[in-house]
Amino acid sequence: MEKIIVSTIGITLIAAIYWFFFGKKEEAMDAKNNWDITVDGGYKPTTIKLFKDKPATLTFTRTDPTACLEEIVFPDYKIKEFLPLNKPVTITLPPPHKPSGFHCGMNMYHGRIDVA
Repeated sequence: MEKIIVSTIGITLIAAIYWFFFGKKEEAMDAKNNWDITVDGGYKPTTIKLFKDKPATLTFTRTDPTACLEEIVFPDYKIKEFLPLNKPVTITLPPPHKPSGFHCGMNMYHGRIDVA
């Protein structure tokens, strides 16, 4: 009986490890310049793709009460905004865009901007 329990637990752990490392990853996104981003334990989606010469509108909705995620920073655009809990905040990024990143106020959570 013990062998069955140990074997079952072992197989379950192997399956969980396999899923974690080789499971479905975030799908590639099409380029667009209007994005809705959920802030919940990070940014979802983590990577956004923008058209280079058009203004971009990003709407952030923070559902995570973590203090670190209260602020969003776009260093290349010199933008820093407060994100209130459960209220959408719209940020407009002026063109031209280049590949860059954004992060929380403590630089612990990151997102990426790609350009089409």
